[in-house]
Order: sequence, then structure tokens, then C-alpha cells
Amino acid sequence: MARYRCAARTDVGMKREHNEDSFLVNEDLGLYVVCDGMGGHAGGETASRLAVQTIERELLSARLRAEDPFASDAPLENTPLAGALREAVEGACAAVFRTSRANPQLAGMGTTCISLLVKGSHALIGHVGDSRAYLVRDGDVHQLSEDHSLVNEQVRAGLLSEEEARHSRLKNIITRSVGFEEDVLVDVIGLETMPGDKFLLCSDGLSNLILNEEIGDALLENDLEAVPEKLIRLANERGGDDNITVIAVHRMD
Repeated sequence: MARYRCAARTDVGMKREHNEDSFLVNEDLGLYVVCDGMGGHAGGETASRLAVQTIERELLSARLRAEDPFASDAPLENTPLAGALREAVEGACAAVFRTSRANPQLAGMGTTCISLLVKGSHALIGHVGDSRAYLVRDGDVHQLSEDHSLVNEQVRAGLLSEEEARHSRLKNIITRSVGFEEDVLVDVIGLETMPGDKFLLCSDGLSNLILNEEIGDALLENDLEAVPEKLIRLANERGGDDNITVIAVHRMD
């Protein structure tokens, strides 16, 4: 059975007074989540925290079902874990939405979500918003998630270059979020992992300031435990204009 280890850290950054990011590490489940909250100080913190808690709770509940998706030996393309992860993020969306409706001070809150679920050699990414997942394999870095953002849509349409997108004043406008509406379309990506694979999950406080290649270099050139701190320090040196959260995960064998 494949073994994984991880390192995680969050930082308020250089410009914000409060940290509206939340993250979760549950190595027993093989679950790693980063959420970047929106909607003001109270709303953003509440949305991101509620999302990570709900995703964990939903997957813990799934493991107790008679048809436990974690017990399945189905191949990746048929694994019931994909549906369980999607349902967990959908459940988080509904929970954040209901909480915002019940409390006027939290009206309009939402959060991004990037989640990684590993079991054996299977890895699943559940994704909403512009927080990101990366994979380093055989010395190359791959961005696994695609930003649900206005500027990314403009890049795909050929209206902006990658460089123009990085500096666009519209780069923080996302087109999907967890909790802004009661339902959300969750992207779920599955892949087979290999020994030595390294994953990185992060909020856009990192990816807005650090190039993909620099993320790959950090994973390749440093002990796993040092990666989150090194990348956060680099983002802060470049202005640290947002909260920064990083989870690094390494398949050991």
C-alpha cells in the first residue's frame, strides 16, 4: 500500500489583518483541503472553516456506510470515492449557503476549495474556484486544476496572454465558489500516483505571486517539511498581499 506524508502551513501575509484561509489534514482519511474564504473578515473565515469541516465530516460519514467507498477496490475510472468527494464538496456548498442565509452578517460569503483525496495509488482532486493543485513527477511540474476565474476564461478565449492575466486587475474575480449559491459544479480529477510523486495545494495568495516553475523547484530542491515555509516566505518577500496557505504531500513508495 502506498504511503504518503505531508507538511502544511498558513500565513496571514503582509497586507491583511485576518486570515480567511482554512486548511485540513486528515492522514487517516488521506484527505487534504485548502479553502480561501470571501465575504469580509467574519464571512470569509466562517465560510472556509465551515467548508473544510463539512468535507471532513461528509467523508467520515461515507466511510461508515454499508457500501463504504473507501473499501472499494474498483479501478480509478469507476471508484466510488470520486462521487463521495464530489458529494462532500457539494455538502460544504449547501452548508455555507444555509449559514449565510441564516445570519445577515454573513450574507454573500463563500469560499474556494481545492481538495486532494488519496487511497493507495489513487488520487482525486475536488476543485471549485482558483485555489490550485500541482503535481511534480519526473522533475516536471503540472498544474492539475484549472482556475474558475474570469481571467482564465479570457486566456482560454485568446483575449489575454498568460502574462497579461497575471497582472490583470480582474484576476481575483472567480466564476465558481462554494456557498455563494446553494449548489455548485465541482470539478473532480482522478489520476494514478507513482512513487516519488509530490502534490501541492495552495490558495491564490501563493499562486498569484509564485510561478508554477518555482513551485516545482521548491518541491524538488527541499525537504518536504521545508516547502510550505519556503514558499510562504517567498510570497511575502514579493508583497504578501493576501493570505497564503500551502499543503505539500509526498508519495513515499
